[in-house]
Parts: sequence; structure tokens; C-alpha cells
Amino acid sequence: MQAEIEGRRVRVDGGRAEPGRGPDRGDPLRVGVTGLRLSLVVVLVWIGGMKWTAVEADAISGLIANSPLMRWLYAGLGVRETAVLIGVAELVIAGLIALRPRAPRLAAFGCLLAVGMFATTLSFLLSTPGVFEPAAGGFPALSVLPGQFLLKDVVLLAASLVCLFEAQQASRGA
Repeated sequence: MQAEIEGRRVRVDGGRAEPGRGPDRGDPLRVGVTGLRLSLVVVLVWIGGMKWTAVEADAISGLIANSPLMRWLYAGLGVRETAVLIGVAELVIAGLIALRPRAPRLAAFGCLLAVGMFATTLSFLLSTPGVFEPAAGGFPALSVLPGQFLLKDVVLLAASLVCLFEAQQASRGA
């Protein structure tokens, strides 16, 4: 889809128009997707780095221990080591996503990993006790912790999908 912006025809569907016809660095959609990607990298670096702390390892222990997808990690690694492993994964994913300007295929792979990671985290909504607030009538009322804490991953999953599709498009040269 094309639109007229300041007398120039530009693509507004995220695609690349013909040379000299945009989108350029001032394209609002491109700026938004870039901001979304950078925000995703910042969040992943921050939460990944926190996994090295005892506070974070303890904070996620209930989520991991109750997850049928992840509790097996504790048997082989223990609480602290599992947290560090998850942190390494988050930092690697952040690094791959950050490569988008130079290596869109690697960034797409990082985004795909992020989609899987956030989908896994959202599965904790179903496996973690205390997600729904009984004092407010239970479902659909979410507890602050862990319910609302986990719900934010819906947005992170959506951001990962947007960045995945954009990186795939860029890797095809579209």
C-alpha cells in the first residue's frame, strides 16, 4: 500500500519501495518498528542480566518448578544455574535481534527464539499456582504476582512477532 507524504509516494505496509521512493529514515512505520526492536533488545538484556542474581533466581523458581516445560532443568542444574542458563539464552537472543541492521536473517532467528521464549513464559499462566486472584473472584482477575507479571509477555510476544516478520522481509530484500 502506498501513501503520499510530503509530495513523495512511499510504501506504508513495511515493504521497501523502489529506489528513491522511500521508505526513508523518516518513515513513521520504520521508526516505530526500529523502536520496538530496540526496546525488545533492552528488555531482554536487562532481564537476562538479572538472571545472574540470587534475587532473580529465587523469584523465578516458582514459575520454573511448576512448569511442565521447564521443571526438568532443576533436576540437572539447580535453581541458580537454571536462572543463569535462561539469562544466557535471553542475552544471546537480544544480541541476535540487535544484529538486524547488518544481518537480518540472524535477527529473524533471534526473533523466532524470542517468540518461543515468550510463548513458554505465557504457558506459566496455566501452570503456576496463584495466577488468578481468589479474593477478586478468581478467573479472570489476575494476581499482581505472578499473574500480571506474566501477562506483560503478551506484548513482548507480539513485539517479537512484528520484529520477526520485519527481519524476514528485510532478509528477502523486499
